[in-house]
Amino acid sequence: MKFRVVDIASCAVGAALSGASYAAAQSPIPQVPADSVWRQDISDAPVAADSATVIDWLHNAGGWGFGSMRIDFSIHVLHADQDTPFLEFTPTGDFYSPDCDHVAVPVPAGGAIEGEDGYECLSDGDCHLLVVHDPSSTLYEMWRANIIGEDFDGGCLAVWDLDLTYPPEGRGEQCTSADAAGFPIAPLLISPDAVASGTINHAIRFILPNDRMRDDFYVRPASHGGNPTGPASAVPYGARLRLRADYPLETIEDEAARVIAVAMQTYGIVLSDGGNIALTAQHDRFTASKWNDLGIDTHSLNS
Repeated sequence: MKFRVVDIASCAVGAALSGASYAAAQSPIPQVPADSVWRQDISDAPVAADSATVIDWLHNAGGWGFGSMRIDFSIHVLHADQDTPFLEFTPTGDFYSPDCDHVAVPVPAGGAIEGEDGYECLSDGDCHLLVVHDPSSTLYEMWRANIIGEDFDGGCLAVWDLDLTYPPEGRGEQCTSADAAGFPIAPLLISPDAVASGTINHAIRFILPNDRMRDDFYVRPASHGGNPTGPASAVPYGARLRLRADYPLETIEDEAARVIAVAMQTYGIVLSDGGNIALTAQHDRFTASKWNDLGIDTHSLNS
C-alpha cells in the first residue's frame, strides 16, 4: 500500500469529541461528531509539499514497524454506568504534570487493560486503560495502568469531555495524553463492529518506531511530539497519511480489509504514538462482532 502525506493546515482542526449515539454493540468505541477533525474527509485534501520526500525516506528507513503494515488487537474499550465505582490511583513515574489529570477513574468490574485479561499489568507493556463513562459522556484514558487488589497505580491519565469542542491545540500546547501526540485513543481505533457494518467514519490511529519519526517536531492536530529520534525527512507526530486514490482496492480479496482500506483513502491514518505494530484495532472480547468471523488478522493489510 502506498500513502501520501496530506496538508490539512487550512482545514478546521478543532478536535471536537462528542457523546454521539452509539452503535448497537456491547462495547462500542466513542463516536466523534461529523465536523470533528477526526471525521474530516481528506480524500481531496492537497498533498503536503514534502510528501514524496517523507514517504521515500520512510520506505528507505524500513517502512512500518517490523517492515510491514500489521494490526494490533490488544486494546479494550470499556463502558461504565452510574453504578460503576470511581477509584483513586497513585501516580507513577509515567505521570507527567501538568499534562496529566489526577482524578478518580471509573473501573467496571470484569474489564481489562491493554494486553491483559484483567487489570493487572503483568506484561510491563503500555497497559492502556480506556473507559467511557456513559452517564457523564466522559472518556478516561490512562497509560501504564496497574490494579492489584485495592492498589491502583497509573501513569498519564487524560480525561476527555465528550460534549466539549476542543481548540486546535487539544488539551493544551505541548500536552501529551495517554498517547504521545496528545490525541484520544478510543475514537481512532478500528472497531470490529464498524468493519462489520461496512463503514469506518473516522481517521485511524497509527504508530511508528521512534527512529522513524521526526525529532522535536509535530504538526496539527498533535499537541505534543514524544521522544522520536528521526531526521528532518522523517514523518512528524500528527501527520495524516492517506492511501492513494488510485490504489486498486479490487486486489484486496477480503471484504472487511477493503472497508479499512476505504477509510484510509477517505479519512486517512494519523501518527499518534511510538511502537512497532502500525495499526491499532479494538480487542473483540467485549464487542458484538469478532475479528475471526470477519476474516481479519494481523497481516490482512500487508499488501
